[in-house]
Amino acid sequence: MTRSVQALAYARPSALESAEGGRLLGLETSGGLTPTGAQAHPHFFSGFLASPQTAARGLLAVAAARYVDRTRRPLLDPVVTGNGDRLRFESFSGCCGVYARLDVLREGLDGAQTGHGTTNVDVNNPLREALSRMTGDEPLHLRVGPQELAVTTLDGAVVEKKVPLPDRWLRGFAEAQVASVAFDLRAELPAAEAVRFLRSLPRGSGGASRGAMWVVPAGKTLRPTTRPVAVAVCLPGPERLAALQRVLRQATALRVYGPVADGAATASAWEVVLPGMRLTLTLSPEASRGFSGEGGVLEALATEEAAQDAELISVLLAWEPRIDPAELAAQSGLTVERVRAALTRLGTAGRVGYDIADAAYFHRELPYDADRAERHNPRLVAARALVAAGSVELAGDLASVFSGERRYQVREAGGVLSCTCQWWSDYQGRRGPCKHALAVRMARRGAAATGAVAATGATGTSALTAGGVR
Repeated sequence: MTRSVQALAYARPSALESAEGGRLLGLETSGGLTPTGAQAHPHFFSGFLASPQTAARGLLAVAAARYVDRTRRPLLDPVVTGNGDRLRFESFSGCCGVYARLDVLREGLDGAQTGHGTTNVDVNNPLREALSRMTGDEPLHLRVGPQELAVTTLDGAVVEKKVPLPDRWLRGFAEAQVASVAFDLRAELPAAEAVRFLRSLPRGSGGASRGAMWVVPAGKTLRPTTRPVAVAVCLPGPERLAALQRVLRQATALRVYGPVADGAATASAWEVVLPGMRLTLTLSPEASRGFSGEGGVLEALATEEAAQDAELISVLLAWEPRIDPAELAAQSGLTVERVRAALTRLGTAGRVGYDIADAAYFHRELPYDADRAERHNPRLVAARALVAAGSVELAGDLASVFSGERRYQVREAGGVLSCTCQWWSDYQGRRGPCKHALAVRMARRGAAATGAVAATGATGTSALTAGGVR
């Protein structure tokens, strides 16, 4: 697994301290991006939390949860994004199979505005212990970033963490986003039923060996089913929802999201509704399987059109809490389908996420190399090598791909590519296209582009300018 090391520099450790009239939760920020550019220690919020204990437990669920391998912590301090009307805290599990997010909405921030931008926040062991000991709801003042007067007077960071940054973690953010776009609300349980259902789930560390569990709506609750019928929701590794136990006392509802069941294990999302907040865990299709290999972003990465569209769309982003593809289409002159493909590509750079509760994308800027997830995606790299080597032969709806000493047949039907390779036989497209299908897709687009340029070369006007922007 490819790794690099990312240094997170903080002005001081985050801490929970006693203060006049209550407590102060000071979350220190590392380098991040804001509308005015990069800042060493951006300041996003200063104000009181409407539900202090709930916020503390929600933050712990994001920053300190254990899943299949309970010896692993989340790989980075949580990412926090200010979108003007809310704060979003995000993290991935060490196994890369659980994406966790706490949205503290405007009502949870006592109606106060937040700044705009993205950074990491320090959540150290003493702070975790202090948050876990919080009882009652005495006033809690939250500060995200240094005090406003101190922003320009800090002499430099005094706390530095060096953390591993695996490529699969970067790809996981994008794959979780792509999976979530296909989710619909499948069930909503009131508080009492939510507590009863979550407490009935198996616990322990044996999730990696358990198969998928399926549940179906039954009145106001969920009941297990042995067959993945159309209305069923997949619950892969039910013990991975244990982190939600931290906030059950404050929960007002449980919402369950997932795709239409087709018999195979799928990802799903489990959202606990809290006073002024939402805590969501998105689970990969198998407890022992991370999001990074799902392949949902490969089609968008395989086209140069999406790359150019993404450059245009990125200019139009403005830290919105809700991104409307139709509005971006009107502003850019692109079709909605091309805007969605561009947003998927931006997701591989950590520049957009997806909120299933709002059914909308949101703008953020994760602090890593925008091209890295693409460069280190094994199937994409292999597909490009096949095309560069001239290993693809096109013949109508059928194509041949020569890989090593073998020849694979790739067939297109209804816009979907299938292949004779073992990958396709094993997954039937459920984990994205194989490298041979990707190579065929690239070769066909290249052939189409060459033909279009040749057909219009005499006039110097390319048919590829359809849509108004290139």
